[in-house]
Amino acid sequence: MTIHDAATAGPTNADEKADDTAGRGLSRGMAMLLALTCGLSVANIYFAQPLLDAMARDLGIDPAAIGMVVTFTQIGYAFGLILIVPLGDLWDRRRLIVGQTVLSAIGLVIVGTAAHAAVLLVGMALVGMLAVVVQVLVAFAATLARPDGRGRAIGTVTSGIVAGILLARFASGALADFGGWRMVYLVSAGLMLAMAALLLRVLPRGRQSALARSSYLSLLRSTASLFVEEPILRERALFAFLIFANLNVFWTSIVLPLSAPPFALSHTTIGLLGVAGFAGALAARNAGRLADLGWAQRTTGLSLLLMLAAWAPIACLQSSLWLVVAGVIVLDLGLQAVHVTSQSLIIAVRPDAASRLVGGYMVFYSVGSAIGAIASTMVYAMAGWSGVCVLGAGISAAALLVWVIIASRMPVTADCALMHGQK
Repeated sequence: MTIHDAATAGPTNADEKADDTAGRGLSRGMAMLLALTCGLSVANIYFAQPLLDAMARDLGIDPAAIGMVVTFTQIGYAFGLILIVPLGDLWDRRRLIVGQTVLSAIGLVIVGTAAHAAVLLVGMALVGMLAVVVQVLVAFAATLARPDGRGRAIGTVTSGIVAGILLARFASGALADFGGWRMVYLVSAGLMLAMAALLLRVLPRGRQSALARSSYLSLLRSTASLFVEEPILRERALFAFLIFANLNVFWTSIVLPLSAPPFALSHTTIGLLGVAGFAGALAARNAGRLADLGWAQRTTGLSLLLMLAAWAPIACLQSSLWLVVAGVIVLDLGLQAVHVTSQSLIIAVRPDAASRLVGGYMVFYSVGSAIGAIASTMVYAMAGWSGVCVLGAGISAAALLVWVIIASRMPVTADCALMHGQK
């Protein structure tokens, strides 16, 4: 059976049962559990950012090259998006989610016990590859939700992802100050095992996929073909590349000036910036509702403008840390809004291919994050914090320009037609 044949085949009894489940919608309790799981899982990728200086000292890595830790993690994440996430459209998502969570714990133990830089980088790549469980969870939530509440469901679950990204920096900083950077990864390994046991108990059992008889290679080829078939996927993937490169330009390099004189802040204090970013992420969680109402393009444009404006206060690091805090809130607010809106739009186009769409979209997130991380540390070494801010603002301006070009080609009512046409 081919992917196309499976997608166009008539509904089976299992399909009808799944449709009935989706018709009831996603319960608040289940949505919050999925959000919590996403937060814990994605945090594993970002624990390293406030700890880069400590890792460099412990393992003898040159400070100018320590950004490779983040880059290897994102490379692993990219491979996971390509090779693992599409399986959510083929396998039972419950088993896939639990299995990835258990394997993530193993990867975290490798990182936490690494004695050499090479082992650390391999472990971080493995952690990144398995952290793509969050994208399987997003697709799972989207397929459980009713069509008119899909954006809201994605917004709730994605808020857990962004919360995990931002609060990871505070949690890792606090744990590192207490017991060293290795403790961060060993504690997280224990939490992932506990979460795997909980998910095994409470997640609904999956149905047999309509693609069950398709080959793995056919599944991967169909993921690539979605970029040819769906223009909205290409557009939103480009936004993902730019906004997450922008985010990592800030978060990868901010630890370097704040941990050095005249600031000389502790890891815990630096991690508090993540709490500020969390406030912005929470403020943007309703972006999915705006997408449900047909305001996706307008929300995207305003959010990208906010991300550009955020670099003005961030550039005032030497003058006021409070201005940097304000900039972080605005930066993360804008990013969360664009990210939620993008996922709502692409899944609405082809709900039957939710895992493949999200996986393909997030490959560009991972590539952008990796490039932003390594570019940030290199620019900081050459031009200091001012150079980092110019880089970040330039990426924001490029993203806004892309939106202007796309919006200029769309009818005024395109948002509403796109969203409501899927209902």
